[in-house]
Amino acid sequence: MEFNDNEAIYLQIAGYVGENILRQQWPPDGKIPSVRDLAAELQVNPNTVMRTYDLLQSQEVIYNKRGLGFFVAPNAAARVQAGRRERFLQHELPAFFNTISLLGIGFEELSQRYAHFKAAPGAPVSLASSHEKQ
Repeated sequence: MEFNDNEAIYLQIAGYVGENILRQQWPPDGKIPSVRDLAAELQVNPNTVMRTYDLLQSQEVIYNKRGLGFFVAPNAAARVQAGRRERFLQHELPAFFNTISLLGIGFEELSQRYAHFKAAPGAPVSLASSHEKQ
């Protein structure tokens, strides 16, 4: 994992954990890597991973079974998706709209490209199709 300077490392790790949950690589009630294992994998300080796990635990994305480790909460995917969706709508979408406006890209072109993206092999699977209908 490559880290960027625009966001705290523990938040980027939280994004990585969320990505694994959304991609169903870490299923509900499944054990996730220990603090030390994830720190070694990502080449970061274990305290940074612990900070990430504390954050995700407070958001009820993961839970701790004392003596056994951390596990994915049953409704973690929905929680992660809701948080990411809100962040996207509040922070990233306005910048996106500004860029497409400056470049003169219309809705029709975006719609065509989005349809092509969704049809491509390996396209992300939506967990909440009701949001797409809006």
